[in-house]
Amino acid sequence: MSTPGAGFRAEYACSEGCGFRTSLWEVIYRCPRCGSLLEVSHDLEALRAVPAAEWKRRFESRFGQSRLPHASGVWGKHEWVCPELPAGDIVSLGEGRVPLKPLPRMAKELGLGSLELKECGVSPTGSFKDWGMTVLVSAVKHLRARGVPLRAVACASTGDTSAALSAYCAAAGIPSVVFLPKDKVSLAQLVQPIANGARVLSLDTDFDGCMKLVQQVTEDRGLYLANSMNSLRIEGQKVVAIELCQDLGWEPPDWVVIPGGNLGNASALGKGFQMLHAMGLISRLPRLAVAQAERANPLVRSFRGGFSELEPMKAERTLASAIQIGNPVSFRRAVRMLRAFDGVVEDATESELANAAARADLEGTFTCPHTGVALAAVEKLVARKVIAPGASVAVVSTAHGLKFADFKVGYHRATLADVQSQRANPPLELPAELGAVREALASLG
Repeated sequence: MSTPGAGFRAEYACSEGCGFRTSLWEVIYRCPRCGSLLEVSHDLEALRAVPAAEWKRRFESRFGQSRLPHASGVWGKHEWVCPELPAGDIVSLGEGRVPLKPLPRMAKELGLGSLELKECGVSPTGSFKDWGMTVLVSAVKHLRARGVPLRAVACASTGDTSAALSAYCAAAGIPSVVFLPKDKVSLAQLVQPIANGARVLSLDTDFDGCMKLVQQVTEDRGLYLANSMNSLRIEGQKVVAIELCQDLGWEPPDWVVIPGGNLGNASALGKGFQMLHAMGLISRLPRLAVAQAERANPLVRSFRGGFSELEPMKAERTLASAIQIGNPVSFRRAVRMLRAFDGVVEDATESELANAAARADLEGTFTCPHTGVALAAVEKLVARKVIAPGASVAVVSTAHGLKFADFKVGYHRATLADVQSQRANPPLELPAELGAVREALASLG
């Protein structure tokens, strides 16, 4: 099988610019000189030798293919992701190529030119984590083929990362280990890694405690770390930005709003937009906004202090459980991107996120609570005129609402703590009589 990336190169580089560089086939997560996270650095000059129009043609020609690897929205951009990875080592479940769903009524009510959801939850395991995990697990498969003694891949998770890791490892025949905070993920999220055969450790701590432990455990070089501090994950997730611009005819929206927990996605999308701009596929950059739950908002607190240094917090229980993180490992990368994109940060209360999700559902979505956080942030930023009237806005919807059915049921039963359900729509309980049914239907239309 041919490798489209042949002739192009990428390597690890220190994200803080200290000069350290090494091969992508090293098992390494931080710069050994300064301790900073690494990033994947591409040979942009070689990539620029291909004209922007040709890149667009290549990407668009692959987008409609039905067979892997190009049926993957990620591996249709192979040269821009992990160019030296042999095509035969790709582990794909058909991730990417997800809908861009317009919300015209909400846009009109808010005075926006457009409001659209990039529905990343319409994906093999139901979240955006698939975009990054296909790259990471493919790299592990290649490392093992090269003789690197990796016996398993491990992650800490609030639910979605564990689902993605376990599924891709199962497809590749590689053992996986997931660290989950006990009683802090939905049942649907818990059962996914169990079903895929992962070694599931349910720990009596929160995500930050799980993250600390998995970093300690993966000091054993036979266990490979799969959290977003591993920059191979970022390479897959940045394709969300590329695909979004492709959806929009290579014209970015004015604003992109991203739910933020561990903050890998904020840096990933920023990197994707920067690469598009550097390669001439888009003529301008959008502005970025990161949205956090009010109960887990360390980035918001930093932003309000002029992007002061991170002060880790004890994240409180929130309906947006996947972003219930008080000590995000990608903080510095996210801040750097927000500064580069004239970005802002906003948070949402439990009522705000739940009602924003319900508002979007009335236009045919089934919105997860984390996307509700981002939509609530849009509402607040519009109200404060940070987002101008008539602006085009894209929201990254990070997971499928079916993973959070209890959230939906609780909302419409009006039983969620600290939530006033403004759009509750419980079923009508009626006797099985024609007259009662006709009376209930009289107000329709």
